[in-house]
Amino acid sequence: MVGPAGASAPHEANDWTAMELIRGEHNLRPRHRGCVATIGNFDGVHIGHQAVLNNLIRCAREQHLPATVIVFEPQPAEYFAGEAAPARLTRLREKVALLAALGIDRLLVLRFDAALAALSADEFVRRILIDGLAVQSLTIGDDFKFGKRRTGDFSVLQRYAQRHGFVLGRADSLLLAGERVSSTLIRAKLLAGEMRDVERMLGRRYCIGGRVVHGHKRGREIGFPTANLDLHRIKSPLAGIYAVSVRGLGATPVAGVAYLGTRPIIDDPRFVLEVHLFDFERDCYGEHIEVDFVAKVRDDMVFSSFEALSAQIARDCEAARVMIAAA
Repeated sequence: MVGPAGASAPHEANDWTAMELIRGEHNLRPRHRGCVATIGNFDGVHIGHQAVLNNLIRCAREQHLPATVIVFEPQPAEYFAGEAAPARLTRLREKVALLAALGIDRLLVLRFDAALAALSADEFVRRILIDGLAVQSLTIGDDFKFGKRRTGDFSVLQRYAQRHGFVLGRADSLLLAGERVSSTLIRAKLLAGEMRDVERMLGRRYCIGGRVVHGHKRGREIGFPTANLDLHRIKSPLAGIYAVSVRGLGATPVAGVAYLGTRPIIDDPRFVLEVHLFDFERDCYGEHIEVDFVAKVRDDMVFSSFEALSAQIARDCEAARVMIAAA
């Protein structure tokens, strides 16, 4: 499995130790002043994001300055819309690892709260970009808006760039097969089960990582033990049954079949990720694994009995093996 820009897909938290993580404006120090920066959500760190970030890194190296990415946590849509906000493609942990794998030097994570939401566009530019970071070069996406009531845009930044002498650039959208690559489009492709399109747009297979936790152990009782992941998500961008490849359990990935859903047969409203691993019997509780989604097997179904569920899982396993072999 290859990640962005040919880097290996990251597994563990210590993969990003080469990148400095700055949590909040209050942790900015004088040494952070002077950088080449960009701002955005970067949800998914897809190939459109990667093009912007690779150009950022190139410019930073030419100017001998750190390549700095500014993101918001929670994402603004989550702050304003709550549970009605779109499902994230990547948790912050996953986003951090992907940015580090690309070669970003510094990541500034700004807490998006009432105070930040109330900042005017001018206040945001002065406090964060000029006083905090003293940006020498700034790149933003073609649809980036910021500040209270989203009044900040490229034209606002142009005025500050002229006044303070930093270079301002605008990143154009990336088209793939005539479609604008975006986090929104990738979510739609995930829901539709179009995993090959998702892989092309991400530059890698879609992945969910997490630590294996104890579950209800109903899968074991019907002959299909599962590794259960704590998703740490409000909602998931995909649901159903998938053929998967799991990293983190040894030198080579382990094939399997995964379920994402709410398990209506046991009346549990929590959204879970359960993975039945093929030809794997070792206990892996507490281990951190990465589940790569290869292909969608089917949508979720409601079963009247565990016997019917067991028979369907057997068919799902056969279908998943075929899909993985063909991938």
